Amino acid sequence: MKTKNQIKYKQKVNWKKELALLPGYLFVIIWIAFTAAFLIWIVAASLSTSPEIFTGTVFKFKTGFHWENYVSAWQTQNVSVFFMNSLMYAAIACVAVILIAAPAAYVLSRYEFIGNKVIKAGLIVTMSIPVIMIIMPLFALATQWQIKGRILLILLYIFLNVPFTTTYLLNFFATLSKTYEEAAAIDGCTPAKTFWVIMLPLVQPAIITVTIFNFLSVWNEFFIALIFANTSDMTPVGVGLLQIVNSMKYTGNYGGLFAAVVIVFLPTFILYILLSEKIISGVTGGGVKG
Repeated sequence: MKTKNQIKYKQKVNWKKELALLPGYLFVIIWIAFTAAFLIWIVAASLSTSPEIFTGTVFKFKTGFHWENYVSAWQTQNVSVFFMNSLMYAAIACVAVILIAAPAAYVLSRYEFIGNKVIKAGLIVTMSIPVIMIIMPLFALATQWQIKGRILLILLYIFLNVPFTTTYLLNFFATLSKTYEEAAAIDGCTPAKTFWVIMLPLVQPAIITVTIFNFLSVWNEFFIALIFANTSDMTPVGVGLLQIVNSMKYTGNYGGLFAAVVIVFLPTFILYILLSEKIISGVTGGGVKG
């Protein structure tokens, strides 16, 4: 005989509530359908020829699948160079931003000192300033200090993402119980060791989430790279795609263009597919509240 705990009851559907949410469901379904159709068309175009793209017959594949478009995009159109540059910029910037912002967020959220609130307010103000307003001062400083090349781009990506990352991590460190630090102090841990060994792992979901955001920010960045990436060997994917589009007037290889778009899009798509749960837990989660 089954006990009460073994008996499963199906929860009744609240049709009144579901009908009230119907407009939202319809909007999401339409948005997903439109996005999926758009992406499928781009993938189909990347496997088609230019005449097929212009005649709207990309889904018929009359001449077969043209995988050579990807080879042409990767080798001939320098997508491999753009791809590796962006990957390098994003990887270095993401690691450096966490190394700077995580300790800063921990100190600002756990310790009271003169200037604490001023620094927090300064981070918010910094985030509200459009990048276009500081391009000329940055360009003047870079010229004066003779900083250029990939180092300049990496430094800019780091400094521009530190305010957001620090502000994002503040709330997560603030919700952690003080009992962690008290127990660590009893065991003889220094504040620095307590942070790196105990406190930082507790906000791992937030670290992963904000790192993904930073990666996407650097990967999709265009304006700064357009100004400061003055040679083709240091160009990231955003500016690289612009160069490919401009070259279409001479080459006419639009299948290669869409193949380049797919290659550039793949890293962000894979991140969302593989780490979607991490992103959600990082946005909604936190530590044990004290």
